[in-house]
Amino acid sequence: MHVPSPITAAQTADRRLLLVHAHPDDETINHGVTMARYVAEGASVTLVTCTLGEMGEVLVPELGHLAFERDGGLGRHRIGELTEAMAVLGVSDHRFLGGPERYHDSGMAWDASGSATVAPDMPPGAFWLADLTEAADLLVETIREVRPHVLATYDEKGGYGHPDHVQAHRVAMYASLLAAAPSYRSDLGPSWDVAKIYWVATLTESWMRDALRWLRAAGDTTTFEGMEADGPLPSFVVADELLTTRIDSPEHVPAKMAALRAHATQIAADGPILGLGGDMAQKMWGSEFHRLVKGTPGPPDETGLETDLFAGLQ
Repeated sequence: MHVPSPITAAQTADRRLLLVHAHPDDETINHGVTMARYVAEGASVTLVTCTLGEMGEVLVPELGHLAFERDGGLGRHRIGELTEAMAVLGVSDHRFLGGPERYHDSGMAWDASGSATVAPDMPPGAFWLADLTEAADLLVETIREVRPHVLATYDEKGGYGHPDHVQAHRVAMYASLLAAAPSYRSDLGPSWDVAKIYWVATLTESWMRDALRWLRAAGDTTTFEGMEADGPLPSFVVADELLTTRIDSPEHVPAKMAALRAHATQIAADGPILGLGGDMAQKMWGSEFHRLVKGTPGPPDETGLETDLFAGLQ
């Protein structure tokens, strides 16, 4: 049987990007500048968030009652935060995997190495416990509807080990395979092969060392406690030599910072993320890094990295 080749970017009037993240705020921390840039350039940007983040901390004292261990309700509140953040970045297509509350935030614990790991107990419906095929099918339907040229998600460690990040990686990667198979679940739409897939590298070695220098020079000894700019770094920090792609858009840093402020229950106004100001904020947040794991890279710049997620598409 003849199977038609996937439609390429050159054959369409638009460029389509799909991002898969675990909780509200992950998308802005990891891809705020990237989303703002491509929306401004006229690309179609779709965000899929896998949980409502019900187990997150509540950093706004007057909203402390929303915490999971108290009255609850944080997840519903974070829908509003996400909606506000996406409005700032210009992303109009944002959806939850299977709909809001289909999957519950799994929570996490910290292991001896300082990485996140699976918590000893989880709430009913935890995303970590989801059937992989069932969850992937929900994303297959979105992939076949949106037909993205590029998909971006976490690496196999979920960045820093959070079980929901790891599960989001598994779901995204498995769904991309299933969506491309014409013989798989035709009821979910015509097959679509995503041309390029990226794993985001939030904490790169050079970024982390620069951040540590700035924090220690500013007298902050508690953020990233135990780490020093010239010392060993934890396993969740990505070595620069593994990077393939850098998205530079310093002009969109103000939008990213405003979107981060929208996630007020999760990101402290005076913390290491929003506490950066002026030139330092531009330096630390103006670039977002990725690892290309499927597809043809675009032409590199003088540093050896491609600078456009859609580059290399035929």
